[in-house]
Amino acid sequence: MRSTKCQLMVASLCVALLGLSIATLSTVTCYGLHFSIISNAALESSSYRAIHHTAFYAGVFLSMTLILAALLSAAATVRESRCLTATAFFCFALAFCGMILALCWRYVHSTEVEDSMLDVYDLVYEEVRRNGSSSKRHELTLIHEVFQCCGKHSPLGDTAAVQHTMCHPGTAWAAGQDCLQEIHGFLKKHMGFVSTLLGITIGFTVYGMVLTSFLWFSIHFSNNLERKGKYTLRGR
Repeated sequence: MRSTKCQLMVASLCVALLGLSIATLSTVTCYGLHFSIISNAALESSSYRAIHHTAFYAGVFLSMTLILAALLSAAATVRESRCLTATAFFCFALAFCGMILALCWRYVHSTEVEDSMLDVYDLVYEEVRRNGSSSKRHELTLIHEVFQCCGKHSPLGDTAAVQHTMCHPGTAWAAGQDCLQEIHGFLKKHMGFVSTLLGITIGFTVYGMVLTSFLWFSIHFSNNLERKGKYTLRGR
C-alpha cells in the first residue's frame, strides 16, 4: 500500500509535467511562427486551417485531462478516497483513449498535414509567379524568411523571374534546396517530436491506470477488513 502510494505520487508529478508539455506544444503548433505564417497565407476553405485548429483544441483537451488526472490521483493518494481514485482512473482512461486516437490519426493520415502545408505554399508561389504585384507577395516573402528558403524546383520551368526578385544572395536556393524540401524537413521533425511525446505520455497514463486501480482495491479491502468483526450493542 505504501509503495503504491509513493509510485502514484511520482507518476502524478510526471503526468502533470507531460500535460504541461502537451499544452506548450499545442500552443507552439497554433501560434508558432512557422505554423501561423502558413495559416495566414492559407485560404479560408483550405484543409490546413481545419487541421491547424483541430490539433490545437485536441492538444488542449488532452493536456487538461492529464493535469486533472494527476491532481485527482495525488489527492486520492493523500486522502485514501475511493471516489477520487475512481475519478482519477476515469481521467487516465479518457486521456489514454484520446491519445490512441491521435496516434492512429497520425499514422493513417501521415501525409495529410504535409500535403496541406505544401499546397498552401504552392498556391501562394504560383499566384506571385503569375502576378508579380499580387497581395500574396508579402506572404511569400515572410514564408521565405521564416523557413530560410526561397523558391522551388518546378517541372514547368518559368521560375527564374520569381527567384530573381524573391531570393536574396546566400539563401538556401543557391545551395540547391527549395522551400518544399525545407517545409518537409521541418514538419517531419515536428511530427516526430509529437509522436515521441505522445508515446511517453501513453506509457505513464497506462501506469497511472494500473496504480489507481490497485489503490482503489487496496482501500476497498482495507476498509472491509477494518469493519470485519465489529459489533454494535443496542439497548432494549
